Amino acid sequence: MHPISVSIPSFRSEDSAVERGYTVFKIEVLMNGRQHTVEKRYSEFHALHKMLKKVIKPPEIPSKHVRNWVPKVLEQRRYGLELYLQTIIMENEILPKIFLDFLNIRHFPSLPKTESCGKLTHQPALLFLRDPYLLPATNDTFSSVVIEGVIHGIFYPDLQPR
Repeated sequence: MHPISVSIPSFRSEDSAVERGYTVFKIEVLMNGRQHTVEKRYSEFHALHKMLKKVIKPPEIPSKHVRNWVPKVLEQRRYGLELYLQTIIMENEILPKIFLDFLNIRHFPSLPKTESCGKLTHQPALLFLRDPYLLPATNDTFSSVVIEGVIHGIFYPDLQPR
């Protein structure tokens, strides 16, 4: 299971007085149980493709030129763009920052896609050989100081040492 999945469930046509009409594709991004939506025009996909070609070998992108803007043709383009994004995720162990930015994914380092972001990757700083909340034997004064210091530091940070 990959930590990122994408789909393009829909698109809509936009009309503008300034420029010719265009199509906006709604991209749903699901990462680690959180979902958000990004809307992109085909020209943005094309710009992404050009930038990705500098760092990876991206899959083919659907044709830039469409002869007629009938719903069936737009649906084929929607499906092609969805497959394009999914193929990039499947074929690349490390996803380029350009791609993550395109999907508005923040705070996600370029980790291999199979690694879970929720998994701890650091080493423990302190290891207890027994339960630190149980009182140690009376002859073990050093560990009492350590345990007492840790417990006070966590639960009573404003308390001054004795």
